[in-house]
Amino acid sequence: MERQIFSTGAEWEPLVGYSRAVRTGNIISVAGTTSVDSAGEVLHPGDPYLQARHILQTIERALQYFGADMSHVTRTRMFVVNIDDWPLIGKAHGEVFAAIRPAATMVEVRRLIHPNLLVEIEADAVLPFSPSLPG
Repeated sequence: MERQIFSTGAEWEPLVGYSRAVRTGNIISVAGTTSVDSAGEVLHPGDPYLQARHILQTIERALQYFGADMSHVTRTRMFVVNIDDWPLIGKAHGEVFAAIRPAATMVEVRRLIHPNLLVEIEADAVLPFSPSLPG
């Protein structure tokens, strides 16, 4: 089965050996995504809601590369450094997924890769068909 990758061009992708997203057939997996800009600077330090919103926009761009959108998301995983932030992170998630309602997990973790990061989100999506991959 053909495999296609999507990269944001972040310097650490080849260093660590990962892709922002991978599509195999009609399945798309989006890697753990944080709220950083193209230079790797953390956006919205101290604001878990805005970080989550930015992350979900980044995930949406990765899905769009493969011809998918948020309605194709079947599962999300949210890693948060303070579980007390769940209402704000949940609000951002709910604004995007209220009608879609993917399976979702939110767990507290000790820390993320940068001390100003408060949340990291992964997503899986399934397209109803398997057209040729972009190119």
